[in-house]
Amino acid sequence: MESAVETINLDEKPFFMLKNPLFCRKINALQVVVNTRLLIEDKLDGIGWFSYQTLKRITQQNPDVHFVFLFDRDFSDHFVFSDNITPLVLGPQARHPFLYYAWFHIAVRNLLNRMKPDLFLSPDGFLSPGATCKQVPVIHDINFLHNPEDLKSLTSRYYNYFFPKYAKVATRIATVSEYSRQDISTHYAIDPAKIDVVYNGINEGFKPLAEAEQEAVRRQYSESKPYFLFVGSQSPRKNLNRLVQAFDLFKKQTGSDMKLLLVGAVYAGEGDLKRVIGKSAYRQDILFVGRQQQPVLEKIMASAFALAFVPYFEGFGIPIVEAFESGVPVISSNTTSMPEIAGDAALMVDPFDVSSIANGMERVYRDASLRSQLIEKGKARKAMYSWDRSSRLLWDSVTKCL
Repeated sequence: MESAVETINLDEKPFFMLKNPLFCRKINALQVVVNTRLLIEDKLDGIGWFSYQTLKRITQQNPDVHFVFLFDRDFSDHFVFSDNITPLVLGPQARHPFLYYAWFHIAVRNLLNRMKPDLFLSPDGFLSPGATCKQVPVIHDINFLHNPEDLKSLTSRYYNYFFPKYAKVATRIATVSEYSRQDISTHYAIDPAKIDVVYNGINEGFKPLAEAEQEAVRRQYSESKPYFLFVGSQSPRKNLNRLVQAFDLFKKQTGSDMKLLLVGAVYAGEGDLKRVIGKSAYRQDILFVGRQQQPVLEKIMASAFALAFVPYFEGFGIPIVEAFESGVPVISSNTTSMPEIAGDAALMVDPFDVSSIANGMERVYRDASLRSQLIEKGKARKAMYSWDRSSRLLWDSVTKCL
């Protein structure tokens, strides 16, 4: 199959002039257009990994379906998983609320109405009101409704204005936890029977490491000391300010040589976190290593003493299940989706209470038996989460609409 890779100005180039004939409907073949703008080489985040892992399986397992992948920038051939995919670059780049509107509400809408596909699938939840085809979004969570201050003002306003409309437009909705299903249903007045739960999976590279390998990782990243690990962005909902304060209290209570290792992308509002760390009596033990490539992250995870993942809001919480797969005990929050995802395989703490987080750290630090129990329960719990299952459930949600 010859792929069409070009940027198209729909006002200048009529639809029938697209060079690839596969944009025309094929007799007796389903055609699904997919929003793949978050498939960015070496920059996959939670939603990006969900897109990558599910779409890779869905496209390869459904060779008789024609998929059109819509990118908003140049893309890696790595994301063209099979020969039933036609990739298309469609401008403008959608990285700002005004450009979200230009891309989804104008460019994508116009393309969909000219192509007339069977369905538009959007793994990041954005839809194209005005498009006449069926549409399925994956709305991972609606934190922006509960905590609008966590986002830049314009982004928060955009999400809170348009996502209720997307939910109404959707033929069906997929989401990543029962918590999010009920949350979307309640606040957007959507019949829960219209919402399918598609849990995230666990990337293949996460696994336990031998002690010698762990020691090498600690030499490189934590001055050869054991460490509590946080993985994620510095977004306010990740609750890093309280985590740092809890680590301070833990150090004071125990006198331990433990480090706190923070892994993830810098957030626009990270100045407040820097101030909190700057006030810490143990700031030399708080190590921020930024975003890491996947193979490195897998080793850092498997070498942690424990995962300390205590956001105050999550639609799922992927690091929890990655820690299970890595043989690492988990401390997590007793709010939103996290008790559902972790079950009894994590030590649950109150993310709004610094002393609760610190006490959780101390319990895992002092109690080897508890630590072993959490690891064993994590090994059992991880069986619930696989990308094979995720992709099957997502495709089931799509096929209910076809």
